[in-house]
Amino acid sequence: MHAGTEHPFGQGILGRAGELARLDRLLGAVDGSGPQVLVLTGEPGAGKSTLVDLAAERGRDRGLRVLRVRGSEGEAGLGLSGVHQLLHPLLPGEGLPAAHREVLDRAFGPEAAEYELKLDQLTLCVGVLGLITEAAARRPLLLLVDDAQWLDLGSVDVLAFLARRLEGRPVVLLLAAREDGVPARFDRAFPQITVGPLSRSAAGQLLDAQPDAPRGKARAEILRQAAGNPLALIELPRALARGRTGDTGAGGAGGATLPLTARLENLFAADLPGLPAPTRAALLLAAAAGPARLSDLIRAAPELDVVAALDPAERAGLVRVADGAVLLRHPLVRSAVYHAASFQERRQAHLVLAAALAGEPDRRAWHLAAAATGQDAEVADALAESAERARGRGGYAAAATALERAAELTPAPDLRARRLLAAAQAAMFAGHPQWVGELSGRVGELTGDPRLRAEASLLGGWALGVTLRHEEALALLLEVAEATAASAPDLALGALSTAATSVYNSGATRHRAELDRISGLIDGDDDPAGRAWARAVIDPVHERPLLEGHLAAGLAALAREESLGNLTALGGTTWILDETEQAVRVLGLTMDVLRRAGSAGTNATVTQALALALFESGSWTAAEDAAHEAFWMATEAGADNVTVGAGVLRATLRALRGDHAAARTAAMHAVRGVDLRRSLSLQVRHRYAMGMAAFAAGDHADAYEQLRATFTRDFRPAPVHYHASLYHLGDLAAAAVRAGRADDARTVADAVRQELKPDPSPRLAAVLHRATALLTDTDDAERHFRAALDAPATDCWPFEKALAHLDFGEWLRRRRRSAEARPHLNAALECFQRLDARPWTERATAELRAAGAATGPAPAGELTPQERRIAELAAQGLTNRDIAARLYLSPRTVGYHLHKIFPKLGITARAQLRDALTQEDRG
Repeated sequence: MHAGTEHPFGQGILGRAGELARLDRLLGAVDGSGPQVLVLTGEPGAGKSTLVDLAAERGRDRGLRVLRVRGSEGEAGLGLSGVHQLLHPLLPGEGLPAAHREVLDRAFGPEAAEYELKLDQLTLCVGVLGLITEAAARRPLLLLVDDAQWLDLGSVDVLAFLARRLEGRPVVLLLAAREDGVPARFDRAFPQITVGPLSRSAAGQLLDAQPDAPRGKARAEILRQAAGNPLALIELPRALARGRTGDTGAGGAGGATLPLTARLENLFAADLPGLPAPTRAALLLAAAAGPARLSDLIRAAPELDVVAALDPAERAGLVRVADGAVLLRHPLVRSAVYHAASFQERRQAHLVLAAALAGEPDRRAWHLAAAATGQDAEVADALAESAERARGRGGYAAAATALERAAELTPAPDLRARRLLAAAQAAMFAGHPQWVGELSGRVGELTGDPRLRAEASLLGGWALGVTLRHEEALALLLEVAEATAASAPDLALGALSTAATSVYNSGATRHRAELDRISGLIDGDDDPAGRAWARAVIDPVHERPLLEGHLAAGLAALAREESLGNLTALGGTTWILDETEQAVRVLGLTMDVLRRAGSAGTNATVTQALALALFESGSWTAAEDAAHEAFWMATEAGADNVTVGAGVLRATLRALRGDHAAARTAAMHAVRGVDLRRSLSLQVRHRYAMGMAAFAAGDHADAYEQLRATFTRDFRPAPVHYHASLYHLGDLAAAAVRAGRADDARTVADAVRQELKPDPSPRLAAVLHRATALLTDTDDAERHFRAALDAPATDCWPFEKALAHLDFGEWLRRRRRSAEARPHLNAALECFQRLDARPWTERATAELRAAGAATGPAPAGELTPQERRIAELAAQGLTNRDIAARLYLSPRTVGYHLHKIFPKLGITARAQLRDALTQEDRG
C-alpha cells in the first residue's frame, strides 16, 4: 500500500485518503468527542496492517501510549493469550487495588496454567478495565488489535467488554481483521470501515513505484491478477523479476483461477527453495509456533543455530527478530511457510516444540494435537485437562475449542461423544449458540446412548430457540420431552422447560397444545420450577389457582436449592403471572449466580427478562441499562431473539420519553430482516413500541393502527399473541378515543373481556377496566376508572396506574369536577416526572393547569435551540408548513415541538407565543 517498501512512511500511502481520515478521527476521539472504536476489515493483503502501523506512528506523534496485539493461528486455542500479549507492558499493574492485581495474576501470572480455581469472567474483565483505566490516567492509550480473526475467543470477549466501556476514558481502540473473519463480538456493534481494492489508478501508481516495475503486457497482467490488492502489487513484480510468473495465467493448479488468498500464499512459498535448508527449518519452527519466542525455538532445535539460520530470512524481509521474539512479516508468510512444508516436516516441528514446552502444558497439548497422525487417547486427555484449566479460569470459549479437538482425537466413541457434549455446554456458557448447534449435532452420530443423544438435542434446541428458529427448536425439544417422559422424567422436564421459552416466543396455539399434551405424560415432581414455567406458558390467564400452586412449590424448591435452573424457570414464571416484584428479585438472584459462575455468555436471555420486569415495575433507568447490556451480549453471542427483543425495549423507552423519531428508527432497525410472523411475542412488542412512538408524536391515528395490530381483524378479534397483546388494550382504547375509532376498539375490548373470564390477574383486570372506562359514553365510566385505580396490587405497575390517573383526571375535569380531578392529575404527574415520560408529563401539566392548579411555567431558557427557533418563527405568524420548509423538517415534527413548547412556556394558544418569549427575554 505504500509508495515504496524500503521507507514505508517516507513516501506516503496511495489510494487510502478515506481510511486515513477515519484513523485521524479515531485518534482525535481519545478526548471522547466521537466514537472510540473502529473496526478495519479487508481481504488478506489489502493493507490493514500497514494502516495499523500508521495508526501507531500517528498515535505516538499525538502523545498516546500504544499497546498492540497481533492474533495468531497458533495461539487461537490458548485462552486469553491475545489479551496477555496486549497487556504485557502494563502487568502486573502495581497501581491497582490488591483485588484487581490478584485477578490479573491469576489469569496472566506465572502460575496461571496450573491455577484451578474458578475465575469469574466478569471479575477478570473488570480487572482488565481497571488496568487500562489506571494506565490511561497517566497517558492516553491507543489499543491496536491486528489479525483479530486469529485471536482466541476469550481474548475477544475481554476486548469486546473493554470496547463497550471506553466512554469517559482517554482510550481508543482500532481492531483489524479479515473481512470474513471479524469476530462476532465486533461484527455489527461498532463503526466499521472496509479496506477495499485500490482503484486502478492508485494500483498503477503503486505498481510503478516498485523497484522492478514491469512494463507492457506484464504490467497489465499483474494489475489484472492483483485486482487492486496492495500486497500482491508489491510481491508480484518481485516474482516477475525472478522469472516466476511465466505460467500464472495458465489456469493450472497455481494459476489465475485460484482465489487471491491462495495465490498469495503460493507466491510466498515460492521464495523458500532459494533459502538455505537450516533457514527453511527455522522458519517452519517459527510458523508452527505462532507468536514465537526465540528461546522456544532455540530449545526446540538445539542442533540448529537458530539465530544464524534466521539471518537470510531476515535479510529477505520474511522475518524480523526483535526483543526476544521472532515475527514473520505477514500472516500470509506464516501460512505459506507452513503449508509449503510436508506433513512430516510440520509434524516434526510440532513435536520438538511440544518437547521444548514441557513446562507449559496448554501450549504443549496443542502442539501434540497438531502432530497427531490419528486418534490419540493420551493427547486427547491432555487437551481435556487444558480445557478444565481454561474453564476454571472462566475461559469457556477456550475450553470448548480444546474439548472439540480432544473429541476428534478420542478413540472411544462414547467418550468422544461425552467430550463433544461437554464442548457444546462450554460453548453455551461462552455464549455461542451457532457453535453449540454444530457441536451438539455431531453427538448423535457417535453414540446410541439415549441419554447423551437427548442431552445433545436439548442443547441443540436451546441454540435454535435463541437464534429465533423456534419451529426447529420445538421439533427437537418436544420430541426429547415425549421420548424421555417415562424413562427419564428429569430430562423430559428439562426439555419441556427449555421448549416452553420457544413456545411462548412463537405464540402459536398448536405449540401450546403440544406442550400441554406432553406435560401430562411426565410424572414426578423432581423439577417443580420447570413444571411451573411450562404450565404458565401453556395458559397464564385461566389457571391462576393451579399456577399459583406450582409457583409456590417452585419457590419452596428455590429456598432449598438456589440452582441456576430453578432461578431461570421461576424468574420467567413470576414474570408471566404478573408477580413483577417477585420476578425482579428472582431474576436479580439469577444474574448473581451467573456472574459468580463466570458464565457471561448465558446472561443475555436472563438480562433481557430482567430488563422487561424492571420496565414494568417502573425502574426505567435500570431497565434501560439492563436492555443495553442484554443487547450487546446477545449481539456478540448471535442470540437473535434477545438482540431483537432488547432493541425493541430500548425503542419503547425512547418513545415513552418523547424521542419519537429516534424510537421509530430504532424499532424498525431492531426487526430488520426478521420474520415476525414466526415470533408473535416480538411482533406485538414491536407494534407497541411503534404505537407509543406515534402517540408521543401526537399522531393518534397511526398509534391506533399500530396498537390495533396487536389483535386480529376477525369478526371476534383475538390477541395476536395470547399473552403479550392483552396488556396493550388500555393504550389501544386511549388512542381510539383520540382517533375517532372507539366503535372498533369496543369490539376488541368486548372480546378481551370474554377472554379474561373468570379470574384475570389484578394487573389485567385494571387494564380492562381502564379500557372499558375510556370507551364508555355514560357515567358508568367512573365505576371502571375507580376499579382500575382502587386495587392496591396495581401499585406494582406505576406507569400503567399513572395513565389511568391521567385518564380519570381528564374525564373528571371535562365534567367540571376539577377539584376531584386534581389529586388524580397530580398523582399522574408525579409518576411521569419520576420516569421522565415527557409527553405524558406535558399532558398532565396542561390538564392540571386547565383544572385550576398552580403549575409554574418553565422559563423559555429551558427550550432547546431548535424549540426556541420554532417558537420564534411561530410567533412571527408562520404556519407549521412554512416553518418546516425553513428548517428542513416535516410539518408533523414542527407540530410535535410546538406541543412540547406550549407547556414549557405556560401558554395554551399560538397567539400567546410572542408575549411569552418577550417576557422571558426581559426576565
